[in-house]
Amino acid sequence: MIKNNIVIFASGSGTNAERIIEYFEKNERSKVVLVMCNKPNAYVVKRAKKKNVYCHVFNSESFKKNDDILSVMQKFEVKWIVLAGFLLKVPAYIINNFTNRIVNIHPSLLPNFGGKGMYGMNVHRAVINNNESKSGITIHHVSEEYDEGNVIFQAQCTVSELDTAEDLAKKVQTLEHQHYAKVIDRLIQGSEL
Repeated sequence: MIKNNIVIFASGSGTNAERIIEYFEKNERSKVVLVMCNKPNAYVVKRAKKKNVYCHVFNSESFKKNDDILSVMQKFEVKWIVLAGFLLKVPAYIINNFTNRIVNIHPSLLPNFGGKGMYGMNVHRAVINNNESKSGITIHHVSEEYDEGNVIFQAQCTVSELDTAEDLAKKVQTLEHQHYAKVIDRLIQGSEL
């Protein structure tokens, strides 16, 4: 019996969202039942439809208020929130309603290269420009500040002197696809104990 309904919040192309949906398709305990997106033309909307997962599109103003967003999640009996390329700051009313049940992935080894404006290629360029020898992913709980929630898991990759930001983005995305859904699954299982 499915008892851990998951919503994925996304703003972009949705490759991580699609991988997470696929991972949980045959899971007996948890399932992605909803995708929430703040950009009507984002490719994640098409990915959700292709996977037969309902996608609710909203604007940033409604996200700041609690009536619409919470009611949609309640209708789908959501227990866990997963951010996958979601660029808006999560408001306190959502954090308070889903304490320790909101997870995000960041494309660097936090606390390095985190915070407002540090997402996607901005992060990879900063890592390259800073001549770092390693980068990676950080999966963390979401707090009211960007990228400051408790770290759940990190995985790293090497950054060679010849790597471009695009090369690094591919390495990091490989880590995301390899680990994110599995870590979410372990986190949910651990909360059931």
